[in-house]
Amino acid sequence: MNSKLLHTPVGVRDIYGDEYQSKLFLEQQIHAIFKSYGYYDIQTPVFEFFDIFSKERGSVASKNLYKFFDREGNTLVLRPDMTPSIARSAAKYYMEEKMPIRLCYLGSAFINNSEYQGKLKEFTQMGCELIGDNSSDCDAELIAMVIEALNASNLTEFQIEIGQADFFRGIVEEAGLDEETIEELRELLENKKYFGIDDVLSGTAISEKTRNIFHQFPELFGSVDMIERARTFTTNKKSLQALDRLEKIYHLLKIYGYEKYISFDLSMLSMYQYYTGVVFKGYTYGTGDAIVTGGRYDNLLAQFGKEAPAIGFAVNVDGLHLALNRQHLASVPDRKIVLMIYPCEQKQTAIRESQKLREHGTDVILLRKHSDDTETDCLAYAKRMNIKEYYMVDESGIQKNIVESED
Repeated sequence: MNSKLLHTPVGVRDIYGDEYQSKLFLEQQIHAIFKSYGYYDIQTPVFEFFDIFSKERGSVASKNLYKFFDREGNTLVLRPDMTPSIARSAAKYYMEEKMPIRLCYLGSAFINNSEYQGKLKEFTQMGCELIGDNSSDCDAELIAMVIEALNASNLTEFQIEIGQADFFRGIVEEAGLDEETIEELRELLENKKYFGIDDVLSGTAISEKTRNIFHQFPELFGSVDMIERARTFTTNKKSLQALDRLEKIYHLLKIYGYEKYISFDLSMLSMYQYYTGVVFKGYTYGTGDAIVTGGRYDNLLAQFGKEAPAIGFAVNVDGLHLALNRQHLASVPDRKIVLMIYPCEQKQTAIRESQKLREHGTDVILLRKHSDDTETDCLAYAKRMNIKEYYMVDESGIQKNIVESED
C-alpha cells in the first residue's frame, strides 16, 4: 500500500484519543457560556458562493481561499470566516426582525495559508454574533462573554486588547488619502511595521501634524490612560468619538468586574475590512497568534439587504487548546467506561448486564473473547483504551475487576 495514503495534506491533522476528548470538553465549556447569555445556535454550510467572501465584503483575500466549481459553473469556496455566512443567514431569515438577534456557532473554517507559515489550514471556530444593537452596552457584553469563555476554558492568564477602527478611519479621511495608501497604512499598523510609514506617506500632501499622528501610533497602547493621551493628538470628530466609545466600553466592563483583563491598542485594525468600530483580540502565552478576534461590523448586513448594526467574535478553538496544553491547563473529563469481556456462550448475560449499566450512566464496551484471546490480551487492550474497570463473564456469573495501573 502507498504510505502516502496514511498522511494528511500540509495544514490539516487528525485529532483523536484524549486530545480530542479534551477539545470536545473545551467546546462544551465555551458553549455553556454562550447559552447562558441567551444565544441561539446556527449552522451554516461549509462552502458558499464566492461572492459571500469577495473583496467587497472585506473578508479573506481571494488568493487565500479554497475555490472550486459546481456542476452549473458557479464558483464556490470553503468558508474562511464565519461572519459573512452568519450575516447572509440573518438577512435571509430575520429580514423583518427589528429587535436584537443573538446567534452562536461552532464549525470549521479554511484558509489556504502559505505552508511556510506553519498554521493550520482547517481550524475550529466558535463564536457569537449580536445583530440589531449598536450600543456600547452590546460591545461590552460581547467582550465580557469572551472573558467568561476563556475563564471557563481554565485559562488563567490572558489579555483582551481593544482597538477602534474609526480612530484610524477619521484621521485618513481628514487627510484625504486614497484607498491604496490607506490599505498600505492599515497593513503596516496592523503588523506593527511602523518603520515603513514614512515611505508610504512620502508621496502624499498631508500636513506635518497629521504625519506625526501616524508616528505616535506605537505609543497608543496600554491601559485606559492611553485614551486621554490619544485625545491630544487629533481634533478629528470621528476619531474623538471613537475614543469616547472606548471609554464607555471600559466603564461597562468595570461593572462586569473584568477591567483587569483589558488593555487598548489603537493600531489594531484587523485583516477583516468589514469592521467599522470597536475591534478586539484575545492573547495568552503558548501561542503566537490571537486566540480570539472580534469587532463591530455595522455595514456588512446591508450588503445582503438588511440594514442592521452588528458585532461578533470568534474563538480559535485549536489555538486556545494548544495554549491550554502548553500551559498544562487542558482538561480531559472523567468518563465512567467499563469493559465487559464474555465468551460466545455468555453473550445474552453480557448484553443484558451492559444494558443495565448504560441505563445507570455507565459506558460499556462489549468485548467478545475468542478462543485464542487470553485474559492478559484483554487487559492490555483495556489499558490501551484507558479503561479502569472490567467485568469478566463466565458460566459462574459476572465478576467486577480493577485494571491495575502500571505506575
